[in-house]
Amino acid sequence: MVSQLRRAALSVYLNFAEGSSRKSAIERKRYYEIARGSVVEIDALFDIAVELGYLKKDDLKLLEEKTLSCFRLISLIKNKTSLIPIHPFTHSSTTIGSM
Repeated sequence: MVSQLRRAALSVYLNFAEGSSRKSAIERKRYYEIARGSVVEIDALFDIAVELGYLKKDDLKLLEEKTLSCFRLISLIKNKTSLIPIHPFTHSSTTIGSM
């Protein structure tokens, strides 16, 4: 279960990074959706850890808040992707810092 959690967390980071390097808004959105799905997987793993008695629900409050925040942020970026211009060499956005 620990290795699955690590893979899911890495998947969020790597899919977000790869998506931000794509020139097409459709491609970027696809990778952001995969990253968002990995956030949902992490949340599900937390639920399973509670069900198996590895963690107490009260111990997860901060992690669940951070997970939800991450999901919302990726959703916001995904939904605004077509509005965010990408620099061709740096793959960074001109407006992402002002979000």
